Amino acid sequence: MFSPLLKLRNIPVVLTFHSPNYEHKKWGNFARKLLLFSEKIALKTADSIIFVNRFQMEKYPKDIREKSVYIPNGVKLPTFSPNTDFLAKIGVEPNKYILSVGRITQEKGFDTLIKAYCHSGITDMKLVIAGGAQFETAYLEQLKKLAGNRDVIFTGDVFGDQLAQLYTHAGLYVLASNNEGFPLVLLEAMSYHLDVLVSDIPATHLVDLPQDDYFPRADAMALSQKLKEKIQNLRKVEYDLSEYNWNRVARVVSELFYKVAGR
Repeated sequence: MFSPLLKLRNIPVVLTFHSPNYEHKKWGNFARKLLLFSEKIALKTADSIIFVNRFQMEKYPKDIREKSVYIPNGVKLPTFSPNTDFLAKIGVEPNKYILSVGRITQEKGFDTLIKAYCHSGITDMKLVIAGGAQFETAYLEQLKKLAGNRDVIFTGDVFGDQLAQLYTHAGLYVLASNNEGFPLVLLEAMSYHLDVLVSDIPATHLVDLPQDDYFPRADAMALSQKLKEKIQNLRKVEYDLSEYNWNRVARVVSELFYKVAGR
């Protein structure tokens, strides 16, 4: 919204576009209109625009695309943890749990995941949801009610070795999001060689996954069936993540900044 003030000072502006926030359910009508208004101003005044989602970039008219570039997020090298003390603390065993990581917000689709897990009848693997609720406490309570007495564990915010333990020892990773800009947590799971199940949305097609790893967005019954199939053949997977190397990403962004600055 304030980028025109920079233009008045002849300061070049590079906008990074992650996702259209006005599509998220958590916002009211006034907030959505304000976000959409701000987006229009920012897109118009920016000298260059970085989209982390190329499908999002393709939605905009030619004048916006001509000054835009797709640069995905990077993922740092995994820190495999031999420790299991945090797992013991939350009551899970290595390779005996399904993992999902993210902020507890409606667009992340945790309700779909919990419904699918409860319907699947899986008893030998627990479900671990790692992430904080912040302002979405009502949604968190809704999720806990959905889980009932089933083996669903909410860890809250986790960082460092605790998060590394969760990734290192998980049996399967699930991303059930209804809306994403670029799913960094999916890249993290892939860097730990985890087999994955992901909702079929444009953002999850930014990475190279086989069709069997997808399920229809917000379809708990389809996800339930996929969960049962996946846990019959748990495996580690080698992914090509060279496109998401942070050194490469930093170099491309740096080149763009120099270009916009006229150097």
